[in-house]
Amino acid sequence: MAELIIGIVVALLAVVLVLRTVRIVPQARASNVERLGRYLRTLEPGLNVVIPFVDRPRQLIDLREQVISFEPRSVITEDNLVVDIDTVLYVQVTDPRAAAYEIANFEQAIEQLTVTTLRNVIGSLDLEKVLTSREHINSQLRGVLDEASGKWGIRVNRVELKAIDPPPSIKESMEKQMRADREKRAAILTAEGVRQSRILTAEGERQAAILRAEGQAKAIDTVFEAIHRNDPDPKLLAYQYLQMLPELAKGEANKIWVIPSEFTQALSGLTGAMGRLGESAGGAAATPPAAAPSSANDHRPNAGSDADAQGDAEGGTRSLPPGAPPAP
Repeated sequence: MAELIIGIVVALLAVVLVLRTVRIVPQARASNVERLGRYLRTLEPGLNVVIPFVDRPRQLIDLREQVISFEPRSVITEDNLVVDIDTVLYVQVTDPRAAAYEIANFEQAIEQLTVTTLRNVIGSLDLEKVLTSREHINSQLRGVLDEASGKWGIRVNRVELKAIDPPPSIKESMEKQMRADREKRAAILTAEGVRQSRILTAEGERQAAILRAEGQAKAIDTVFEAIHRNDPDPKLLAYQYLQMLPELAKGEANKIWVIPSEFTQALSGLTGAMGRLGESAGGAAATPPAAAPSSANDHRPNAGSDADAQGDAEGGTRSLPPGAPPAP
């Protein structure tokens, strides 16, 4: 019975000894080993062997990149405005020994260093530059933090300003300014659109007028060539003038009509032609009857003879019977 108890105790001691001797470190982790209270070495990821009860591994240190977010801090700008800035840091432990022995709490140290550096950087800028120069602020913060945290075994990969909150009164003023700027741009764009529309409309009307004038010019040229090719007589032109008179009199505001001189000439020619046509038609239709011979007892005076005699007396000539040859 005693031997069994001794065996169980030895087995338990062996298990405890193995557990204290073999240490397994996960990937992307590191552990500092102290021997008798003094730093000895850093355990790498994997299986590690230490001397039990002599070597004491410390807490595991995460070697992955870490995101450290701070609460918003009030910072005063160059133009004496208080803004709340929320900052996010991306840091990574590069030296586990320095991170464990050079600084007690590197996260808190980085937070305080970020706040002081942020106040120095923002204090040299006005609000407008703060709102528009985030990249400049980020680069300055990263340079200062990386230089200061290098001896702590910490590398600052990135610094981001998550939010910049000005006072409510400044926000309201900025909103009014932005609203006025948007309304101004909208008015400018509307005016530009109206101007462009009017320009395009005028250009279209101009092109239409040019095309209409060209069409009318071609039509006039065609009519002119047709008229001169067919060589119209004055009677046809006078008839065309007469047809255009009603068109000239159509307008209610027409008080004065301008008639070209060619119209009167053509009208006189048409009138003469129509007169000659009427005379020829009348002469062919009716011929005068032959005069009856006068008797010896008819002593009535002859009006024609008296007229001839009067003409002979006045002009020194005498009338000749029809068909007689003229006197020399």
